[in-house]
Amino acid sequence: MASQPAPLARALGIARSLVIYHAIPGRHRRMARFYAQFLGSGDLGFDVGAHVGSRVRSWRRLDARVIAVEPQSDCLRLLRLLFGRDDKVEIVSAAVGAEAGTATLAVSSRTPTVSSVSPQWIRKVAADRRFARVRWDVGVPVPVTTLDALIDRYGQPAFCKIDVEGSEDAVLAGLSQPLAALSFEYLPAAHDDALKALARLRLLGDYSYNYSPIETMRLASDRWLDDTGLLRLLDKVRVSGRSGDVYARLVR
Repeated sequence: MASQPAPLARALGIARSLVIYHAIPGRHRRMARFYAQFLGSGDLGFDVGAHVGSRVRSWRRLDARVIAVEPQSDCLRLLRLLFGRDDKVEIVSAAVGAEAGTATLAVSSRTPTVSSVSPQWIRKVAADRRFARVRWDVGVPVPVTTLDALIDRYGQPAFCKIDVEGSEDAVLAGLSQPLAALSFEYLPAAHDDALKALARLRLLGDYSYNYSPIETMRLASDRWLDDTGLLRLLDKVRVSGRSGDVYARLVR
């Protein structure tokens, strides 16, 4: 991989993300209604893998405080442009993992949503036809922090979104206490990664689960499930090949 992407590829990649995540009418209102079940006024939300800030924007509609964590330089510039003057948004330039340090971020300039610090995940999904046109063309060093370190600095979040392209298990490995609610990305091509993340959650506490197909802002099940029920649901999702997010909330 090169150390610098072509400027045009970078611009096209960010423009594509802006259209997908900010230009669809009504999207942020729907997103805010969905996340209102997890966040309210004054609550703290961690957006791990903030990308271009669609969750930040919707959570601010709820008057939540947001810690937006993102390692990609172009995304960070955009986050600062959009939210840099908002005193209820803190932008953290870092990846999140099992321990603090540094990592190499493999950037896909044209599709920055799939940039990743996990070479194992990249090898896994690269074999899937849905990723046939994706190229990880840039490798850049980035700092790595942990969820425990973020909690020590900012407090425990009411909700934590984890969207880190294959590093979900590593992110949860850097957490030593249960959170009230969280989500992590599910990709059928990387089904085993979801199983590892669920195993981490079992060690942290007693959770119930649900699933939302990608960007629908709707829960797939009309009731919250135990881990066995979630695995049955994911087996059905896996056949369809459609990605989404697993939601977990701590059983009181």
